Amino acid sequence: MIVMIGGIKGGTGKSTLATNLAVYLANQGSDVLLLDVDPQASAYKWAMRRKEQHPDAPKVHTAQASGRVFDVVRDVANRYEHIVIDSGGHASDSMKSALLGVQKLYIPLRPSQADLETMADMVTMIVDVKAFNTALEAFSLISMASTNPSIVEAQEAREALKDVPEIALSNSVIRERKIYRDAFFEGVGVIEMTSNKGTPEIQLLAQEVYGG
Repeated sequence: MIVMIGGIKGGTGKSTLATNLAVYLANQGSDVLLLDVDPQASAYKWAMRRKEQHPDAPKVHTAQASGRVFDVVRDVANRYEHIVIDSGGHASDSMKSALLGVQKLYIPLRPSQADLETMADMVTMIVDVKAFNTALEAFSLISMASTNPSIVEAQEAREALKDVPEIALSNSVIRERKIYRDAFFEGVGVIEMTSNKGTPEIQLLAQEVYGG
């Protein structure tokens, strides 16, 4: 399966989610490629840290691509069981091109008005892509939500996203947790760290994305 974590809003945790999904798959014994099409190359740098600091960890293959990358996606689709694509936070040619070969797109959004206002442009992009890739499924996902139960921004944002056309609402919510930053810095996934509250969040998201 080819899954993209993407969107046109920066700072929503796309690389964090992409790397954690790739680690989840690798720990399930899957042959997985993490494809970074973001010029910042955050996911690729994470993968290099993993390779250097954790050579015995489950293998996450990695590659970079830029520009019109549909041909790259089509090529690697024949070589890996799963591909997780990390896309940059803007409507780049790389993201649009890659979407032509993607089966599922997850759009992480912080529970803020600025993030929610990007959805109209995402709907337009998805409609355009679906004219060529009819198999594409798109989902919005609340990310970096507060862990404080008295703050209801995530719930309010989910309500606002329920009726967005062309984009279904994920059942998952990813919270703002230091463990995600620590894992990213160390080149691992949260499921590979000592028992923490990030692990069940990633497990539930992965089960939603991949089934099982």
